[in-house]
Amino acid sequence: MSSTTASLAPRAAPTPPPGFVAASYREHERFLWALSYRLTGSAADADDIVQETFVRALECPPARADEPVRPWLTRVALNLGRDVLRRRKRRPYDGPWLPSPIETEPEPPSFEIPGKDGTEGRYDLLESASFAFLIALEALTPQQRAVLLLRDVFDYSVQETAAALALSEASVKTTHHRARRALEPYDHDRDRCRPTPELVERSGAALVRFFQTLATQDVPAIEALLSEGVRVVNDANGEYKAARRIVVGQDRVARFYLGVTKGWNSLALRYELRLLNGLPALVIERHGPADRLAPRYVVRCDVDPSGRITAIHTVLASRKLTAVRPLSLP
Repeated sequence: MSSTTASLAPRAAPTPPPGFVAASYREHERFLWALSYRLTGSAADADDIVQETFVRALECPPARADEPVRPWLTRVALNLGRDVLRRRKRRPYDGPWLPSPIETEPEPPSFEIPGKDGTEGRYDLLESASFAFLIALEALTPQQRAVLLLRDVFDYSVQETAAALALSEASVKTTHHRARRALEPYDHDRDRCRPTPELVERSGAALVRFFQTLATQDVPAIEALLSEGVRVVNDANGEYKAARRIVVGQDRVARFYLGVTKGWNSLALRYELRLLNGLPALVIERHGPADRLAPRYVVRCDVDPSGRITAIHTVLASRKLTAVRPLSLP
């Protein structure tokens, strides 16, 4: 074979050193999952992204085994995550979209990652996994989400962000500025919605009080717990019975929940209050046959400074609940 012919032959992928992928997984899986979850708002998608990232590391590892592997893994995960977001935009979703709940008590691995070099970004790891923050990120493009997370959560420099996303530094700066502009409504109310011990206590008390009052079937008493513009958002993605439109207003929300809870006594419901995404939420499970009723779901709420409920979110879609532990057997 001539030297010219040999030079045109495809090169074999570099062979990773023994134990390379396993060692990389142990060291970087938590970081990649934390990044992928915040990028997509989906625990199931984060699981898939991390798995595919390490499959690619096994099949086509980085060419330079002597260089740090985290930047390479991060680039792969970010590309996969942005692809997930683009597909989500193109594919119609059946009803409102909500993030996946994740456990924050005991703290999952994603919250054990320190900020870069021991520092924290503009938003810490707990706040950046909160429902309020993840919902706010929906106003951003996939590129803006990636840039904002790297810069303001994981404390990447402009140069590091540009390398991770294959962008120019000028493009990173412009995208970051636009992302922060799009997130201004969240920043305006940030002190009222980011997880704090005081908000944990206030929102947990409001949630328990609301469900206790529902049992009385007293409409005025229920309305008194709700803000005037309270909103109910259900995410079942067409899998189970649920309101496909957002319910707004004290009277409508009160009567909606009276209808929902009317037959609960016959459904053998079990429930548990947990910290999910930094704030209290009810994990509810149902046993026994029921036509298209979700067997398990999560209910959480937002509250104003007075303790009145401003929003109630219910996640019923089974793919959204992969990171929530089932209730213990009685």
